[in-house]
Amino acid sequence: MSKFTDTFRNIFKIHELRQRILYTLALLFIVRLGSHLTIPGVDAVLLSESMKNTSSDNLFGLYDLFVGGAFSNAAIFALGIMPYISASIILQLMGAVVPYFQKLQQEGEEGRKKITQLTRYGTVLISAMQAWGVTIKLLNTQFQGLSIVPQPVQGIGWILSTIIILTSGTMFMMWMGEQITDKGIGNGISLIIFIGIVARFPHSIFDEFRLISAGSRSIIIEIIIFAFMFFIIAGVVLVTQGTRKIPVQYAKRVVGRKVYGGVTQYIPLRVNTAGVMPIIFAQSIMFIPSTVLSFFPDNDFLQSLANYFVYTSPVYSVVYALMIIFFTYFYTAIAFNPKDVADNMKKQGGFIPGIRPGKQTSEFIDNILTKITLPGSIFLAIVAILPAFVSAWGVSGSFAQFFGGTSLLIIVGVALDTLQQIESHLLMRHYDGFMKAGKIKGRR
Repeated sequence: MSKFTDTFRNIFKIHELRQRILYTLALLFIVRLGSHLTIPGVDAVLLSESMKNTSSDNLFGLYDLFVGGAFSNAAIFALGIMPYISASIILQLMGAVVPYFQKLQQEGEEGRKKITQLTRYGTVLISAMQAWGVTIKLLNTQFQGLSIVPQPVQGIGWILSTIIILTSGTMFMMWMGEQITDKGIGNGISLIIFIGIVARFPHSIFDEFRLISAGSRSIIIEIIIFAFMFFIIAGVVLVTQGTRKIPVQYAKRVVGRKVYGGVTQYIPLRVNTAGVMPIIFAQSIMFIPSTVLSFFPDNDFLQSLANYFVYTSPVYSVVYALMIIFFTYFYTAIAFNPKDVADNMKKQGGFIPGIRPGKQTSEFIDNILTKITLPGSIFLAIVAILPAFVSAWGVSGSFAQFFGGTSLLIIVGVALDTLQQIESHLLMRHYDGFMKAGKIKGRR
């Protein structure tokens, strides 16, 4: 315990690291503040009362979890960062099939700047569409016959202003995410989603204790539930940190009296190379049908169709799982290029024992990566759909979201990535980090 305490002290001894952490915390505080500022024109009291009787066992409840309650608060940050994620997905998918975007991806820094700019334009468009859906939902939400948007306020002026406010909120969050990545610690976009999810955890724990107090569940059953949750977390950490090491031999070089090379190193291939992004991608795509169908609240056929996109439905679980598997392979192909690794090894005089340099090395690495990605993607898919089954066993809907699922995967993935960055800053300055002090293996 003392080693962990010393590590925390070392963090604040480093001026740059201390500034980065404080900067990140300040922006995350603004994110949480914006999640409680209600949109002008909405009756906050009626909204609060109407949401008390609203079940969290639906897609809107799941969306609300990602934005830290901003959706149920009808806050200015109600859309969260999801429109940006959706725009990124679309651009990356187009990069795989459209020659123009393929060319941009190959143009280096200039190409990345252009893709970033197009992603921002796409974020504005998607935000405006989702904001329109939110206005329709707010206009149709009532409590005891009273609309949460007062009749005098309703009109085209309020709809347009709400769309502008919600869209601006998303753009501001996107900017803060980029600033955290650049000047703070960790991935800004992932941390914004992370803080929104964690903010709901105390409420979920309180819901479970209410069930015990009411006599609906015994303490023994609750202990079993928490124990099962612990094993799920351990499994997620294991898969997230799991790697397959490929040995690489470097030829000996004699320069003067010194001998270089002749040592064996390893290429670490992670079981989950894509990290948390496939989960976010799949979840963002699954939000789209419900958003579109919310535009037509009076259409019985479309509302019956919307039942298939309730996250507790078998159809939703199957489609969601398949999309996670697909995006795991898709993002792995983007994040890790075996051909580039093989070319760099060849230039540095490295080779895999028994494998010829060049094309055969590339194919060998790609083959191993494909094999280890499959069980990793299946595990992620199973864990992601687990809350739907857990909620059927009597676990409260809010707590079930943390019982595996997207929430847990994002929390573990983002926490480990952020910890890794802090670790790097500590080791660069010859301080012991968490991984040495706590015997946690790093992603090497």
